Amino acid sequence: MHKTPRVERVVARKPTTLRIKWRHGRSEDINLAGWIATGGDILARLNDCDVFGNARIADYGAAVAWVDDDLRIDAVHLDQLAQEQRPFGPKEASEWQRTMQLSNQEAAALLDIAVSTWNAYKAQGNIPNVVAMLCRAARRDPIMMHAHFRPRRAAGRPRKIA
Repeated sequence: MHKTPRVERVVARKPTTLRIKWRHGRSEDINLAGWIATGGDILARLNDCDVFGNARIADYGAAVAWVDDDLRIDAVHLDQLAQEQRPFGPKEASEWQRTMQLSNQEAAALLDIAVSTWNAYKAQGNIPNVVAMLCRAARRDPIMMHAHFRPRRAAGRPRKIA
């Protein structure tokens, strides 16, 4: 059972970044630039540093609010943004492949990259954001995975996972 995330402390940092301390102990910076930019006139007020700087906890940690509660983002969406913004390096790539039960060839084919490129990502890092986004989306959305995954059916050696 997944617990609903709760904010223990919030501090506005850069013009669009919040430093969140979660009740479960983790602290992280969450950049809200994309959320603000796509929120129309209502969220545009958060581009004002004085407004953004007055972020505070609302609803007992279930949200962060500004301007007399007129502007807010709930902790669930903050947590989702944080998950998407966390680093995605070799360890995360290998774990993704293991979780998805994909061979190197299948992972590379799903991502539309060469097997050597996929292996280099897992060995060296420098994984492009678009690849990290696609990996996370494939894990989160089974329909997307079902629509684009093509299992390896080649003759020869048995399928090797990660």
